[in-house]
Amino acid sequence: MLKNEIDIENKMNNLLNSLEIEYKLYNKVLIALSGGVDSCLAAFLGRKFLGKENAIAVISNSPSLKERDYKTALNFCNEHDIKFEVIYTQELENENYSSNPLNRCYFCKSELYEDLNKLIKQKYIDFTIINGNNYSDLGDYRPGLSAAKEKDAKSPFISCKITKDNIRNLAYYFNLSVWDKPASPCLSSRFPYGENISYEKLKRVEQAEEVLYDLGFEEVRVRSFGDLAKIEIPKIKLNELVKIFPKVAEQILQLGFSSCEIDYEGLVSGKLNRVLNEF
Repeated sequence: MLKNEIDIENKMNNLLNSLEIEYKLYNKVLIALSGGVDSCLAAFLGRKFLGKENAIAVISNSPSLKERDYKTALNFCNEHDIKFEVIYTQELENENYSSNPLNRCYFCKSELYEDLNKLIKQKYIDFTIINGNNYSDLGDYRPGLSAAKEKDAKSPFISCKITKDNIRNLAYYFNLSVWDKPASPCLSSRFPYGENISYEKLKRVEQAEEVLYDLGFEEVRVRSFGDLAKIEIPKIKLNELVKIFPKVAEQILQLGFSSCEIDYEGLVSGKLNRVLNEF
């Protein structure tokens, strides 16, 4: 084995040792699974460290979750023999969420963790809620972290100072299919703060992004500004999009948008959070 390979192996083992100690403090866990690499790795490690009966993934199939992410979560559980439950959270019925305030994510996560706590009382006594929040999240605007703390949900990756890069490296180490899956934040993040969110609007944005996925674009945001759809993709792909934009715009306008534009700045994760600097 080459020295570089030995170094990688040692680093992975050190990370895994600290995570195994952390997981075994919880003993039994319900993992909030969204289909992203973070929560998938959290579920995989729960199954690995605690066993099938003590690590149950819970998928919230809400309107804010993309159908493709829901399917990814289901497939991941089946692929790795992870027990799972599907619940249906109702955050859209909460005006504090649907009115899309600056702390919208707080109300979404509060709803999720409340439902998970109900599941514990009904069926999984002595289980601890965990999530895939990671150490890198602490440097971003994440109101959901407060909700997790209030509802006693644990974040093993934060406790062990596991970063987003660490997570991708660990997922690659275990040959998990999601290791390089692009970030896929909830659909509500496509709307500027203050614009009311509805089921119909969420589905329209999801369908618009599917138009681009079907054309081979793997990392996409379609931001919704009223009836304007603004497309974000990585800058390296912009020329490719420009060539076929009339076809793309035609399909997106058929979904009910009145206009469609390309954001030539390219994809910037959390772009709509820039408004926070004004407060």
